[in-house]
Amino acid sequence: MEFKSYSFAASINGVDDQEDIRAVKLKKYLTQKKSELAMFSLNFIEVADKWGLDWRLLPAIAGVESNFGRQIPYGSFNAYGWANGRYRFKSWEDSIEHVSRVIAIKYLGRGLNTPEKMQPIYAPPSKTWAGKVRFFINQIEAVGVEEIL
Repeated sequence: MEFKSYSFAASINGVDDQEDIRAVKLKKYLTQKKSELAMFSLNFIEVADKWGLDWRLLPAIAGVESNFGRQIPYGSFNAYGWANGRYRFKSWEDSIEHVSRVIAIKYLGRGLNTPEKMQPIYAPPSKTWAGKVRFFINQIEAVGVEEIL
C-alpha cells in the first residue's frame, strides 16, 4: 500500500467547518498515548499536506522511534530517531517541518513511498520497522470520531 495524502473537513455536531477531521483523529490518538505531540496534531497535518506526505506517516514513525515523543533525549524534540536519536531540533514544529521535508525529498522523491521501501535507508538493519510503522498508521486511521463530532 502506497501512501496517500488527502484532506477533508467536518461540519457535524459542533466541529468547526474548517477543522480538519484528520487533526481531530490524530489529536485523539496521541492524547490516548499520553503524548505531548497531541497539541501539534494540526501542524502534522498542515506540514504533511505541504510536502505531499501521508498525514499518518510522521506520527507513526514517532510511535516506533520514541513512543510518540515520550522517550527522547531531554529538549531534543527528536521523536523520529533522526541521526540515531542524536539530532536536536529547536522545537516540535521545527522537527515536524525538517523531517517531513527530508522524507519528501530523499524518500518519496526517489520512489520510496511505503514503509517497506523506506526501511532499509531509514532504519537499517531493522527487519521490523516497516511493520511497526504500518501498525501505527492503521491504528491512527481506525480512530473513531463519532463521539467527538
